Amino acid sequence: MSRLLATVCAGVLLLGAVFSAHAGAPVSTFLLRPDKVWTGDDAPAHPGWAVLVRDGVIVAAGEERTLSVPAGARRIDLPGTTLTPGLIDLHSHLFLHPYNEAAWNDQVLKEPEAYRTVLAARHARDTLMAGFTTLRDLGTEGAGYADVSIKRAIDEGLIPGPRLFIATRAIVASSSYGPAPRGFRPDIELPQGAQEVTGREEAMRAVREQAGRGADWIKLYADYRIGSEGSAQPTFTAGELQAIVEAAHLSGRPVAAHAASDKGMRMAIEAGVDSIEHGYAGSEATFRRMRDRGVAYLPTLTAVEATEQYFNHYQPGQPPTPKMQEAEQGFRRALAAGVTIGCGSDVGVFRHGDNWREPTWLVKLGMTPAQALRACTSVAAGILRQQDRIGRITPGLRADLVAFTGDPSERIEALQQPVLVMKDGVLLRQP
Repeated sequence: MSRLLATVCAGVLLLGAVFSAHAGAPVSTFLLRPDKVWTGDDAPAHPGWAVLVRDGVIVAAGEERTLSVPAGARRIDLPGTTLTPGLIDLHSHLFLHPYNEAAWNDQVLKEPEAYRTVLAARHARDTLMAGFTTLRDLGTEGAGYADVSIKRAIDEGLIPGPRLFIATRAIVASSSYGPAPRGFRPDIELPQGAQEVTGREEAMRAVREQAGRGADWIKLYADYRIGSEGSAQPTFTAGELQAIVEAAHLSGRPVAAHAASDKGMRMAIEAGVDSIEHGYAGSEATFRRMRDRGVAYLPTLTAVEATEQYFNHYQPGQPPTPKMQEAEQGFRRALAAGVTIGCGSDVGVFRHGDNWREPTWLVKLGMTPAQALRACTSVAAGILRQQDRIGRITPGLRADLVAFTGDPSERIEALQQPVLVMKDGVLLRQP
């Protein structure tokens, strides 16, 4: 493990040094010249457009002859590509890696926090290089507040990575999460994957503690597999949920709720959460309630496919398993109900940098490629309350830009082929 740790450290530090050199260089002006520009709005991709970037900000976008390009601008030709806003994944876990490499329990119980933090830095780099320039990371899964340090290192230019919105430890009902008490000796205290609370007072205290430590979002688990037969059941009372949401909202922080069961979803929605994660068993009525209350939905379809591969021998191309069918049906109900659906993959369950698999699933199950691409850009930015900073190609927004071979607004699989990545006007990947 020490050899792997040294190798990962060296790689991250080397790329970090390159990144810092770029970040510290004199500000440049870029003219990006792809075949097409897709802005993140409802319009199709614009052929023949170029995008002018200065001081990390999008200055102009349009036909090149209409742009006032400074003489010293660096022109970058991107033939055969479509330029899009930087992609956004709203459900990630930088401190996890695929469960066919190490079981979740083993990651939490056996991998030191320092080791997991170095891996998280590598995961952040891989994500950025894949064209995902923003992540909402929904819990360190037993790594404490290490996400605060990863976010700081990225913001200060020490390591390359997406702009992060973090949830620190997440909040769970006592004895409901993992490593679960069941199956372990009852006389030992196990480190937990999230912060346990019981009652309104402890719930509010956890929110305030996590907010004080640096959480941008508060993450709670409205249900989990606590049924006597392992079924997903609500874990918090209505009063406890309301206390978490009230304390979070008073501090100006939105709340994301893990909820797989219809009852857990309904309780979280009524408590006032801002997003539902997973929602596999949601009913038509519950999704309509989400729509009416403006609660966003992150379906995490790729995570279901991945865990079914790991644990139930599913192989791509085979008929979907019962769990995959449940997730697909939930997504279709949400789509039909008109719920706001963002791109949230649960990456970490599967390999970081393969985040493109989630919008591919969105298209497989009924979205158009353009709808799925908006779910990863302008819609996702709105869910983050960052629509005035990122998510579209329009003057005044931050220059988070990615060029893909082909046109992902017409063929979503093009997201697998990024050829240019720019974040905050810093060129990180180019042809």
